[in-house]
Amino acid sequence: MRVLTLTPFYPMASDDALGCFVAEPIRVLEDFDVVSCVVAVQPFYKPRPIPNGHPAEWIRYPAIPCGTGLASAGRFLYATLFSKVRQLHKCQRIDLMHAHAALPCGHAAMLLSRALGIPFVVTVHGLDVFFDLQVSGYGGRWCRRVTHSVYDAAARVICISSKVADAMANSELEAKLTVIHNSVDISLFSAEYSHAERPKILSIGNLIPAKGHELLLRAFALLHQRFPSVACDIIGDGPERSPLIRLAEELNIGSKVRFLGRQGRRQVADAMQRCMIFALPSSFEGLGCVYLEAMSAGKPAIACRGQGIEDVMRHGHNGWLIAAHDLPGMADALSNLLQNAALRQRIGSEARKSIVEGYTLAHQAGRLAQLYGECAA
Repeated sequence: MRVLTLTPFYPMASDDALGCFVAEPIRVLEDFDVVSCVVAVQPFYKPRPIPNGHPAEWIRYPAIPCGTGLASAGRFLYATLFSKVRQLHKCQRIDLMHAHAALPCGHAAMLLSRALGIPFVVTVHGLDVFFDLQVSGYGGRWCRRVTHSVYDAAARVICISSKVADAMANSELEAKLTVIHNSVDISLFSAEYSHAERPKILSIGNLIPAKGHELLLRAFALLHQRFPSVACDIIGDGPERSPLIRLAEELNIGSKVRFLGRQGRRQVADAMQRCMIFALPSSFEGLGCVYLEAMSAGKPAIACRGQGIEDVMRHGHNGWLIAAHDLPGMADALSNLLQNAALRQRIGSEARKSIVEGYTLAHQAGRLAQLYGECAA
């Protein structure tokens, strides 16, 4: 089977973690007789991407850099891709298109499907369900109309968690929904160093309010005198970096907290393997690949209830769940895990087992291959 993947998320030289959740399963799909042709897309106003080894053709397309521009971006992308995809389909038949996110790739795939008769599926990753969280006013309503038309036209809408699927169902869409969770490279995120942990709390994520880094810092500040040898590393970048650094200084934990910026996949895996606890009290996660990576590395991970990771994580068994924005709960979670090595080891071991048994790249690729066959038939 030959599948054309359209994605705005894909690893590049400047950020090899971007879209790894798209690129990594594609490698394994070959084991299921699926040949993938990847077109990674970028609006013209962003810096020209430099590929980093994952096979893909990067396409830049015209777009208006605003909320209204997001609603119209799919048409511009379609116009950019049409001749190329038509020629590709003529030379080597495309059985199916897989678009990641409704805008712009899903919209472009819908228009290509109408013009060329190729069925398509679209994956919903999280925030793309809730365009009113990204784009307000008329632009948001326009985005919603376009995305609804994309979901209705798709042969299948793939949701990365039950949380995302429930949000889609509550939107009164008649789309055919299927949950296929993201996965993790268990060889990269191995438990090799799980018994050689360093006294570190690790957090990884974009530095934006929804990720909960402020909550983590405030909880750490309540505990750092009880656990003087423990430090906190935060990997990621974003608009909250400077305010978070100031907060750490105000809380008198500036010397204990390191803001490491963006890191490569190997660096992230190494940090994950060597930390004591992973914590990301995010209040909005469609699933959260970093939780899967921490679990794969055999680490106890702290996450929030009501998020997509609840499909995988059970409190006290293979992870630790708290209420969103709950400072006492966050401090209690850290305290329990920091003072009890046996608890950390038990939860980490069960976490690794959960990933190996159901959330490897091979599991995801096999589920995708089965769905592709159903939709291309």
